[in-house]
This record gives sequence, C-alpha cells and structure tokens, in this order.
Amino acid sequence: MKLGLSQIPLLVQMTLFSGFLMFVPAALAAHQDQHFVARMFFYGGILVLFACVLIAIAIQGTKRRARTSDNLKALFFAITLLPAVLAWPMYESLDVVPFLDVYFEMVSSLTTTGMTIYEPASMLVDPLHLWRGMVGWLGGLLMWLAAAAVFAPLSLGGFEVTAVGEPGQASASFGHMQRAHPMKRWSKAAQALVPIYGGLTFALAVMLIVLGDSPFVATMHAMATMSTSGISAVGGVGSSVSGVPGEMVIFLFLLFALSRGTFSADTGSVRRNNLWEDPELRLGFLIVMVVPTALFMRHWVGAFEGEATQDPMAALKAAWGGLFTVMSFLTTTGFQSGEWDVAREWSGLSAPGLILMALAMVGGGVATTAGGVKLLRVYALYVQGLGEMERLVHPNVVLGRRRTGARQIRRKGAVIAWVFFMLFALSIAAVTIALALLGNDFQEAAILAISALTTAGPLTQIAGEFPIAISSLGVAEKLILCAAMTFGRLEALAIIALISPDLWQK
Repeated sequence: MKLGLSQIPLLVQMTLFSGFLMFVPAALAAHQDQHFVARMFFYGGILVLFACVLIAIAIQGTKRRARTSDNLKALFFAITLLPAVLAWPMYESLDVVPFLDVYFEMVSSLTTTGMTIYEPASMLVDPLHLWRGMVGWLGGLLMWLAAAAVFAPLSLGGFEVTAVGEPGQASASFGHMQRAHPMKRWSKAAQALVPIYGGLTFALAVMLIVLGDSPFVATMHAMATMSTSGISAVGGVGSSVSGVPGEMVIFLFLLFALSRGTFSADTGSVRRNNLWEDPELRLGFLIVMVVPTALFMRHWVGAFEGEATQDPMAALKAAWGGLFTVMSFLTTTGFQSGEWDVAREWSGLSAPGLILMALAMVGGGVATTAGGVKLLRVYALYVQGLGEMERLVHPNVVLGRRRTGARQIRRKGAVIAWVFFMLFALSIAAVTIALALLGNDFQEAAILAISALTTAGPLTQIAGEFPIAISSLGVAEKLILCAAMTFGRLEALAIIALISPDLWQK
C-alpha cells in the first residue's frame, strides 16, 4: 500500500525534514575536519529519519477525520516538541552543557527570536552556528506556510482584523476550501512559497558574497534576514566585511517582513491594486522615516558637543545607522548597523533602548516572519482613533471608508485589535513579574519579557545599559522565556483558541 505525505502527521513531516537538514552541518564539519561534530549530526540525521519512517509505517492505513484546527495543534507541538529533536545533535556536539540550554537555543531559533546563550559568537564552531541559522530559517519558512494553511482559515495571526469569521473559527470566506483536507493547504502553500523563500535567500547570499562577505557569513546573514531571526556567526552585520553596502542590500530584503503582499497574495485577506495601497507598507515606511529623522534632528537639541557631531561624514553615517537599525528592529530582526554607535553619539542618546523596544512591540506585517503586535492591528487602531476624533468635532458625522486600506478592515477589526493589544500588554506584565520574582531587576526582566514576546532576541544585548548574559539565568527563568517565545510566536488569540474545549473534541 502506498503511503502519501498527506497521510503522515504534520509534526512527523516537520521532523523528517529536519532530519535531512542535519546532514548539511555534518558536511560542513567534515570539510573543516571537525569529525566529532560531523558524526553527531550525521548519526542524528540517520536516527531521526529512521524513527520517522517507522512512525509512518505504523500509522499506515489509519483514517481519521481531518480538521483545520488540527493544524493549529500540530503547529503548537512543532514549536514546543520539535526543538527537543533539533537540540540532540548540538547537545551531543557540545558534550558538557545542560540539555535545557540547547533546548532553549533551539526554541529561540525556531521561533525566529534569536536570543542566544552563547555570547560571544566565538563560543561555537561554524557548523553549530550554521545549525542555529538553519533552524531559524526553517522557523521563518514555517510561519510563511502556517499563515496560509492555519492562521488565515482560522482568522488568527492578524487575519482577524480583516476576515469575516470569528477568531479561532473557520472563516466562511474560504467556501468549499474548508471541506478540503487541511494538509492540502500546506502542500499548496509549500509549492508556491518554498521556491520564493529559498530563491530570495540564495539571491541575498550571492549579493553579500559579491560585496565581500565569505560564503558562510553571507549565508548566515541571508537566512537571518529572510527569517528575521537575527542569528549571526560574527556578532551581527556590523562586524561583516560587506559593511554599509551589505546593510543596504539587507535593508531591501527586510521589506518582505513589512507586508505579505510583497511576496504572496495566497491568503486573500487584503485586496489592492498596487503595493502602495497596502496599509502595512505605508505605515511601516512612515515609522522607518519618522523615527530615524527624529533621532537625527535631536542632534541640534541634545548633542551640541563632540568632534564627531561636527563632521559632515558623521552626519551621513548617523542617518544611515538610525535608518537601518530602526528598520531592523521594526521587523524584529535585531541587526544593529555598524554605524549605530555614530547615530547614538549624533543624537546624544546613551542607550535608546525604549525606542528599540517600542519598535519591536509594533512589529512587522501580518503573516510574515516578524513578531510584535503587527502593523495591520496598529493601523486598525489608528483608523478607529481618527474616526472617534472626527465624531468629537462633528457628533453627527457619518463615517465612511474612503481612506486607502480602511475598506479591508472589518467593522469589529479595531475592537479585536484592541483586545489583542491588551492581551499582549498583560503578557508582558505577567512575564516581567514572573522574572522579577525570580530575582531579576525590573529593567532586566522587562527587556527579557519584551524580547521573548516580540521575537526580537537581540534586544537583550542592546536595549539596556549593559548586555544581559542569558547563560547566567536559572532553570526557571529559561523555561519561562521558552514559554514566552512560544506564546509570542503563536500569539495570544491562537493560544486561547488552543485551550478551547471544542478544539479537542473528537
């Protein structure tokens, strides 16, 4: 009897794919004569593939009623259980570290958070850095596919602002597609998006190589950019050979994290004639222009002294450093420009951590790899606030939807966006309190909470006065951060839908 992929559970398929990926760092380690690491990844890949084949044979012939909500459960288990499988070869390669540390690293990578225990980067060899980057890249691809296969049909992940259906319930706008096998959505999304995702990553890597980066560093930064994980083997793009030209290329590819409309229209949630009508792109461009401009103009208010602030070349470097870093943290990538220190000195801000945390909390586009509240929800709140201000001036005014992008927002979109924003704020408060009760000071606890929930892990190294040493945290703190990263990746409404009793009824 022939066994098709649609009959294999989604979690098993993801594990099977991760087993194939283990051979890549094994090959790199063998090329670099790191034979012990090569054996660990090679044996790990064989073991994972063997286990997945046995499971596939065991479930052959079983039939069960497939539901769209099953994909949501599979996605949750993938983010929580799959990192344990991904951590095994890295744990065996390091040999002397606790398994929890490696599991934390894999959760951080798979959720595209990029929060790492191993700082500085020289603590790990290249094959282990490559494995972290590949897991982050896989996590970004998973979010691209899940948007079309899970979040859009269930009106979650930001689609609740525009979709007709209620959050956590199948949207009626998908019609007969709701009766199709849920795995078909995964396969169709994979056929459409995997070539785009892989092609863009390859194109960016080639551009960075041309600009002077080594193939390994270019590949790492290309995967980190497309997945918005910010994972680097050299401490970030500021330490790469490509310099400012490389940052300019990365800046262009970060646009794919501002709106799904830049690379796909498979969800059908927002219809537009051109990209300029996309409210997420318009709002994202506004933020990217206003915040760096404010930092640049603050020079004439708070930074009158210093030789660097009188240099015209320093002005250009400060402008670019602010522009790139703002774009990076808005998309929750977390790359810091090599000219960011010049931008800070120019603006007179010693530690502008609040600005970067606020940008990460806003986040990127719906159904992209970026985290945060998402630009579409912020836009819905802006439209609602503008309407309420019009009512204050003209109480009898009849509000229309003439604004660009406002027609795609449902009547209750602002209400749902506000509910999500409140849940997000409560989540930050809860995680901050939990970390503070374990002995962390308030500032450190707040930075850790926002970094985990917005999937912007590099905030821990740049937002505070001093970098936070994740390795010094206790077991309870790491487990809390793992839960927060999972919560931030799936978002609050999806977690609420998961704990609904109706979802678990047979």
